[in-house]
Amino acid sequence: MRVVINLECSECKRRNYATTKNKRTHTARLELRKYCKWCGRHTVHRETR
Repeated sequence: MRVVINLECSECKRRNYATTKNKRTHTARLELRKYCKWCGRHTVHRETR
């Protein structure tokens, strides 16, 4: 049930990270604070579809 998802920066809209999540236990979109090398700081990254 694990699927690969892409994480997109909420400020510059670039897709910087790829990770996996379990769709059975986490049905909502994932949001993580990660470093964006384009913005030069930590920003919220959201799961894209």
